[in-house]
Amino acid sequence: MKKIFILTGEPSGDKLASKVISKLKIDNPNIKYSCVGGTHLNSLGIKSIFDLKEITYIGFTSVLFNILKIKKKINYTVEEIIKFDPDILFSVDSPDFTLRVAEKVKSINPNIKTIHYVAPQVWVWREGRVKNFKKFLDHILLLFNFEKKYFDKENIKNTFVGHPLLETADNVKTDLSNLIDNNKKIISLFAGSRSSETGILLPILIDFIKLMNKKSKEYNFVFHATDQNKNLIKDEIKKINYNNIDVISNEKIKSHILSKSIFAVAKSGTVSLEICQAKVPSIIIYKMNFLNYLIVKMLVKVKYANIINIINNEEVIPELIQNECNPKEIFNSVVYLLKNPELMKKQMNICQKTISDIRNNGLSSSNAANIIADYIKN
Repeated sequence: MKKIFILTGEPSGDKLASKVISKLKIDNPNIKYSCVGGTHLNSLGIKSIFDLKEITYIGFTSVLFNILKIKKKINYTVEEIIKFDPDILFSVDSPDFTLRVAEKVKSINPNIKTIHYVAPQVWVWREGRVKNFKKFLDHILLLFNFEKKYFDKENIKNTFVGHPLLETADNVKTDLSNLIDNNKKIISLFAGSRSSETGILLPILIDFIKLMNKKSKEYNFVFHATDQNKNLIKDEIKKINYNNIDVISNEKIKSHILSKSIFAVAKSGTVSLEICQAKVPSIIIYKMNFLNYLIVKMLVKVKYANIINIINNEEVIPELIQNECNPKEIFNSVVYLLKNPELMKKQMNICQKTISDIRNNGLSSSNAANIIADYIKN
């Protein structure tokens, strides 16, 4: 029996991996799996060797303070993978964890094929990393076509598969009448999947809601949460006792809530593509501690945080980063755009064109699964 070990480092990677593996299982039912994953892989019957929350760190200082724990987890993960003896190590995103593990595994057992999904953002910073990747990666699956040149230059085998968040959505109808008052307009809120992100952005977003409620009672606010942070968000909301805030963690309900939203305020990250896919106007927010921000500012090579803005080299979607990420600025930006539908329409038109250029037939998960299947057969 062929074996695959799936290696993720955070909830978003767990979600992406599950999309690929669910497709792979259709035509390859006799593969044995183990993983470092979360609820999405677990729903496919794949047990994680430890709780994903144990390695979900963000920011330079957070990693620094937890460096001994991280090293211990890396070594433990390597040991478990070697014991499992997979034909393929399928790593997804979170390169500071997954690629360190992959490198150690490959040095111990070169026969294990290493396939990495979601290339490290070498076009943002640390391009020099690419030279080292070819020592231990057999194949990299790319979300964006413009990434190819960085890996072609070093003769690393790579394939542009497209982004799974841009796949064709299902048409299943969901009754939301028990969740949302149809007379109110929905604003979707994304405070991040990591508890460290949520801890910073949640108070800011709650204060933003307070400002919006002072202005008007016509909105419902829905936090799109993960299973890991939903209780944190719910506990904070209880303190203010508002009746127009909901927290949703079910993936299908989240998708339908987003599609019915008139606006979204989202943490910088891949979720912005999901928002664009749903044709919802938005703004992007992000904040980190001051030391981390200084380090990032010194290292990054791009002007913008959002991928749509980076591809277009202009601020298509407004970004409120660091000091600008505060309740008043968010409130002003949202109200301004809601009052100017022509600006929201312009944003959506550019976003739709950009998504069309990077979709790659809308079958990213299937494309990735097919490549893994080829390695399994060979």
